[in-house]
Amino acid sequence: MANGPKKSNYPKPMSFAVLVFWTGLFGGLFWGTIGFLAYYFNFTEIRPNVILGPWALGNWKNEWLGTVISIILLGILSVGAAFVYALALKKFNGIWLGLGYGIILFLLVYLVLNPIFPGIKPFLDLSRNTVITTICLYLVYGLFIGYSINYEYEINHMQENETAS
Repeated sequence: MANGPKKSNYPKPMSFAVLVFWTGLFGGLFWGTIGFLAYYFNFTEIRPNVILGPWALGNWKNEWLGTVISIILLGILSVGAAFVYALALKKFNGIWLGLGYGIILFLLVYLVLNPIFPGIKPFLDLSRNTVITTICLYLVYGLFIGYSINYEYEINHMQENETAS
């Protein structure tokens, strides 16, 4: 009788924390790049480079190097946002919490943190295209983070239940 494949032959899956890290990093890099493309094609007047405004000196922050560094910085900040979601909302199913999380992040950045970013006009002075585009970007970012983390949590939870029984 042939023996089936042994469990030790398979690679060990990543832990949930590592999956949250990679989800946050990829989400920030990907949606930061999409945000830059939205700026490049004039859908929004806000570049990802505004994140460097309060801290970096010199004109380099408005050139290609500043864009690359700011997208990387968005990826790093997104890891924190992903862990906040994972700690607070990972157990809830559905897309609505992810969309709501995106709206909360939008309101946090554009209403609460707006004064520390000199490159962002006050909320009521932004053009309609900018507001609609950035709200949509934050919605799909929140949806990506929320749905990905919830999916991984459910898969890990199901695997733990299978191994326990």
